[in-house]
Amino acid sequence: MRVFVTGATGFIGSAIVKELMDAGHQVLGLARSDAGTQALIAAGAEVHRGDLEDLESLRSGAAASDAVIHTAFRHDWTRFAESCELDRHAIEVIGDALQGSSRPFILTGGLAVIAHGHLATEDDPPVPVSSSHPRASEATGAALQARGVSTAVVRLPQVHDTVKQGLVSYLIAVARQKGVSAYVGDGQNRWAAVHRLDAGRLYRLALERHETGARYHAVAEEGVPLVDIATAVGHGLNVPVRSISAEEAQEHFGFLGLFAGRDLHGSSAKTRQQLGWSPEGPGLIADLKSMRYAQD
Repeated sequence: MRVFVTGATGFIGSAIVKELMDAGHQVLGLARSDAGTQALIAAGAEVHRGDLEDLESLRSGAAASDAVIHTAFRHDWTRFAESCELDRHAIEVIGDALQGSSRPFILTGGLAVIAHGHLATEDDPPVPVSSSHPRASEATGAALQARGVSTAVVRLPQVHDTVKQGLVSYLIAVARQKGVSAYVGDGQNRWAAVHRLDAGRLYRLALERHETGARYHAVAEEGVPLVDIATAVGHGLNVPVRSISAEEAQEHFGFLGLFAGRDLHGSSAKTRQQLGWSPEGPGLIADLKSMRYAQD
């Protein structure tokens, strides 16, 4: 299968590209830079130059492929609503290119919003798009499905290895800046997590066993307590670990104050049963203990 992968040189996309290549698929990877081009060539993939703002590059890449996996997203928290709108346009354009065919379109969603306040499962519908929840990938995919596009979604928790760890990377940056690794209250709120390579394998399985309308959860650990995360970070940075109040969270964490005290845990039981997915990578705390905290 010839698969167009957006975000192909990114943290998660690069793992997906390797999974697809190792399984015998052809990959057409979106690259916006010369460095990205060279990385894709080194991985054995075909290069398609463009980016999320170049809608024609997205359209032509999708049109030239048997399936699309969309992981590209501009992670700029200062312009998050704008980034979400850019993502919506990208999904719509790719969907237009796939309409009228049965070619799979795998989208990427976030588990955090779905999980707020309860154990998120694959049966949970997406949160309605609003000013407080502007990310529209799942809602846009559902609208495309109603038009006959064969969409499915992979919901991601905190994706990690020893270099990056999703929102935890921002927690590390705050702890490094402020000289203290903090958690909110008793720190027993939990964040679901998955190793980067396990996430890459899940995308491949979701493609190969594609089911229109499916929601898959890339959850290896249902929930890691924030106090454990903060403790591992504090040890790695050699800074004190302490609790802060919910009222202090926004000032201390910045945008992360919205998430730092929340329970963002989720289940992947249905995903494992449907796809035969069995995570094998290290856990989040193991990666935090093994990472290199010193800055060059």
